[in-house]
Amino acid sequence: MPGRALTNLATMICPHGGSVSAVATGRATADGGTILSMVDVCVISGCPFQLPTTPPVPSPCVIVQWLVGEPKALSNGVPMLSESSVGLCIAATGIPQGTVQVLSTQTKVQIG
Repeated sequence: MPGRALTNLATMICPHGGSVSAVATGRATADGGTILSMVDVCVISGCPFQLPTTPPVPSPCVIVQWLVGEPKALSNGVPMLSESSVGLCIAATGIPQGTVQVLSTQTKVQIG
């Protein structure tokens, strides 16, 4: 389901409350930010997740791997991202730990 475009200024978190910072590489802009595509790097910091072992082992989310973009909105042949895009939050071990949550994004550009 298409929605508003995600930019590098969007507020996103991992399922455990860690902050997502996006580095946009494209040129398309919306509402003061650069629109993200599926190849842009989204780094997670401050994730407090720990594996429920004894003792607990830290396993924070560190990066977002985007799985679903907007196939009809391309930037250099790569799908752009919208608030309905799906991204997995991945630990340093490569294990998926849940989906990214979009809390806010720009309000002017709709994709789809």
